[in-house]
Amino acid sequence: MKTTAGLATLAALAHVAPAATFLPGPRRTFLPRLAGIGAPGRVALTFDDGPSPTSTPQFLRTLDRLGVKATFFLLGDQALRAPWLTKAIADAGHEIGVHGWDHRCLLRKTPARTHHELLGCCNLVETLTGIRPRWFRPPYGVFSTAALLSAKRLALTPVLWSTWGFDWTEGCTPTSIHRKVMKNLGEGGTILLHDSDVTTGNGAWRATLGALPSILEDCRRRGVLPGRLLDQAPPLAGLTPRASTLL
Repeated sequence: MKTTAGLATLAALAHVAPAATFLPGPRRTFLPRLAGIGAPGRVALTFDDGPSPTSTPQFLRTLDRLGVKATFFLLGDQALRAPWLTKAIADAGHEIGVHGWDHRCLLRKTPARTHHELLGCCNLVETLTGIRPRWFRPPYGVFSTAALLSAKRLALTPVLWSTWGFDWTEGCTPTSIHRKVMKNLGEGGTILLHDSDVTTGNGAWRATLGALPSILEDCRRRGVLPGRLLDQAPPLAGLTPRASTLL
């Protein structure tokens, strides 16, 4: 009985161990590629939780006006609800990454379900856009071992972020989002923002949209060129999704 309990404990620990990479400070220091830190002077602009017919088109228009391409991490259930918008993101020259099928933490899902849902996301994006996604960011930035192994099987590169705007929180403003993003930008990396409030319903995306022009202007003022994760190549694009190299 003790042996069985011990094995169960070890299995549980193995399942949740990659979640430790959620901590932004240690991640930037010890796992820079997972934090999305690539070539100096480049910053990847990324958005999570879309697509939303209410908000995402406004982000696409603003990005087009500002002449910037970004990487959008889509939820499978949202992409299925707005297939035309998923295609519009790709047609505008932006990258699409996988953010899971829904916004439930992957630690609560079995390995079989995790792989089934990631495969479904990849297939859906490829069907709608003709492009196979190459990036994977889990909900809440929390990996499980099963998720990393599944990513490897699907040739998805896991990536989180090096700075974020806390732009899902109640009461956030364009000023607060801009300040938090720039605080940890450094010489470049990966910015996490949200083009949808599907997980909160609090309308915080409006503050993000308002902050976007000043964030991009500040990046350029610092000599940091914003773009897609793909534009971080070669350092970031060279990362292979092997769990052993990430943890």
